Amino acid sequence: MSFFALGVNHQTASVELRERIAFNPERLKDLLIAQNSHPDLHDMVVVSTCNRTEVYAMAESADMVLDWLAQTNNIDVKHLSNHVYRYENTDAVSHLMRVASGLDSLMLGEPQIMGQVKTALSLSKEAELVSQNLNQIFEYAFYAAKRVRSETAVGSHAVSMGYAVAQLSLQVFSKPETLTVMVVAAGEMNNLVAKHLAEMGVAKVLICNRGRERAEKLAQEIAHRVDVEIVPFDELAQHLHRADVISSCTGSLHQVISFTDVKTALKRRRYQQMLLVDLAVPRDIDSKVESLDGVYLYGVDDLQSVIEENLAQRRQAAVEAEVMVNQLVTQLVTRQKINDAGGVIAAYREQGEQSAQTELAHALARIQANENVEQVLQEFSHRLTQKLLHPTSILLREAAKDEDPSQIEWMQTQLAEIFQKQRKPRRPG
Repeated sequence: MSFFALGVNHQTASVELRERIAFNPERLKDLLIAQNSHPDLHDMVVVSTCNRTEVYAMAESADMVLDWLAQTNNIDVKHLSNHVYRYENTDAVSHLMRVASGLDSLMLGEPQIMGQVKTALSLSKEAELVSQNLNQIFEYAFYAAKRVRSETAVGSHAVSMGYAVAQLSLQVFSKPETLTVMVVAAGEMNNLVAKHLAEMGVAKVLICNRGRERAEKLAQEIAHRVDVEIVPFDELAQHLHRADVISSCTGSLHQVISFTDVKTALKRRRYQQMLLVDLAVPRDIDSKVESLDGVYLYGVDDLQSVIEENLAQRRQAAVEAEVMVNQLVTQLVTRQKINDAGGVIAAYREQGEQSAQTELAHALARIQANENVEQVLQEFSHRLTQKLLHPTSILLREAAKDEDPSQIEWMQTQLAEIFQKQRKPRRPG
């Protein structure tokens, strides 16, 4: 059995194909439970996100895993094969560590993938599809991801507009738990802004959108984290003073927040500072508000330059992270080899102990039969030595036949070191 990682992602497959093989949690849960009774493929974890679907499995061949992925999604296996990447054993471990660390993500260093991989492992555990060996590999991948997060700067810089706005808010205001945030328009961009700020622990989010339905949808998505209030769009100006941070992205052809609106709001706030972020093109906020004392105004171009600089820093940090992952892969593989060797060593020792007991019983029987004790012991020592060294002698002969002389040289060096250590006299007492 080998460890395989097989799947498609944003680099190898179109959105259409990724949609066809994506799994929602409910369907995946049922599939995994059914897979528990499969005679061969029953040690597996499936990671499915918007950008990737991957199967990690202990199996006899990668084709077995590919067939399962194709059949469960009613896709021709030959067509799927053209878009699938496959990794085996050490390469598969390395890939899993890179995925969990965010090094293989569309957004380099994005933190959500770690939780998604953990959820995938939990689903397979619930279906009793995770062996001790497979679980150990995943736990080590999580350990690697934590090391990458804590010891490199891969995930420490904002590289999306939504996250950049949230980070900017923390730079301007030191205590997020006291902040009231207003998002003007509840589109994709402000969805991210609201969610990031909610996760950072702001006190309240005001949602101001032209349509009630989209505002309510966003409110439901973040209400478990933060106090939420929906503000009518035609009352925007009257509520500006309540917000410490305002993020606007309406797509309107005209400005929706005027200089007069902000000046009035600032006065009602008794000139407590405000952060206004204009993510719209054309712009939503009158650029003249920047002249007001206590008002910070940032536009798309301002944030984009920050993002590009941060992304460059992430890429630089990713080089360090890749080296770290390679080292951790080597450590895990070495540990597994030692564990595997432990079984062989235990069996060899048991065989040696059985040989010793057999020869000892034979020697004792001869002594009891009044044979010469010294001769019996000499023969006992000789016979036991022959039996114990026989396997090693065979290996040395086979190594000598090999065309590569390095193998026999290595074995001779190792044996010489072992013999030298055994010759050292023991300390008395």
